[in-house]
Amino acid sequence: MPKHLRGILPAVVTPLTPAGEFAPAAFELLLARVYRAGVHGVYVCGTTGEGLRLPVGVRQSVAEAAVRNSPAGKLVIVHVGAAKITDAVKLARHAQRIGAHAISSLPPQGTRNFAAIRNYYRSLAGATDLPFLVYFMPEVCPGITTLDQILGLCEIPNVAGLKFTDFDLFKLHSIKHAGHTIFNGRDEVLAAGLLMGADGGIGSTYNLVPELYVELYDLASREEWQAARRVQDKVNELIAILLRFPILPAIKALLTWEGPDCGPCLSRPHSLSKSQHALLRNLIRRSSFAEYPFAGLGSR
Repeated sequence: MPKHLRGILPAVVTPLTPAGEFAPAAFELLLARVYRAGVHGVYVCGTTGEGLRLPVGVRQSVAEAAVRNSPAGKLVIVHVGAAKITDAVKLARHAQRIGAHAISSLPPQGTRNFAAIRNYYRSLAGATDLPFLVYFMPEVCPGITTLDQILGLCEIPNVAGLKFTDFDLFKLHSIKHAGHTIFNGRDEVLAAGLLMGADGGIGSTYNLVPELYVELYDLASREEWQAARRVQDKVNELIAILLRFPILPAIKALLTWEGPDCGPCLSRPHSLSKSQHALLRNLIRRSSFAEYPFAGLGSR
C-alpha cells in the first residue's frame, strides 16, 4: 500500500456560476477552508463533484486548480471515470501530468457485466503509473457485488485498493485483511469503518465539517473509540438533517451560506426551493450546529 494513501479527504463539490460554468475563485476558497481544518487531501470530480456531468476540459481545469491550491504533503485524488474510455484515459494521463497523487473511477455506468467492468479498470489503471482506486458502490453500480470480484480487481496492476461506499463492514475488513488500501465512503459509519481497518475516509459531508472528521480520524488513530463515537454521533446529527433534502443541493446551500458561493448543481434539482431553504435553515439553527458559520448566526 502506498504510505501516503490515507487520511481524511473531502469529496469536494465543484462550485459553479449561475450559468453552470466552473467558478475557480470559489473553488480556491473552498480548498482553503478544508485545508485550514487539517484534512489530508481532497478527492475531486467524483459523484459529489459532479464529474460525470462536466465536460472533459472543465474537469481538467478543476483538477489543475486542486493540485495548484493544495499545500505540500497533501493528497489529491482525481476521479477520472467517464462514459467513454478514451475520455477517462485522457483525464487519467492529464492527472499524472499535472502532479496528482492518485486516480479513481466509478465502474462504467449502466453495465452489470463484470468482465466488461474488469476490462475497463484494467485499461484505465494501465494508462498511467499512478496508484488507482476502484470505486465500490453497489447501490449505484451493481455490477460489482462479491468479495471475490473486488479482490480480483485489486490484483490489476496499479490498483492500490478502493473507495468503499457500502455498509457491509465485514467485507471492508476482509479487503483490508488481504492487504489493500481502503477509504471508507459512508460518512455515517466512518468510526466503524476505521475500527474495521479503513485507512481513511472520503465523503461529501466532509465539505461542511472537515474539522470534525479530522478529529474523528485522529481519535481513531489513537484507538480512543468512545470519543470517536461521540464525534460520529455529532456528524450523524447533521447527516440526518441533510438526508431530508436532495443532498447535493443542500450541501451547496450550506456552503454558500457560509461562503464561498458554490452555485447550483448540474443535476436536477439544481438547487433547493425557497421552502426547502427555509426548512433547512430552521433545522440547522435548532440543532447543535446553530453556532457553525453555515447556520448564518455568527462564527464558532
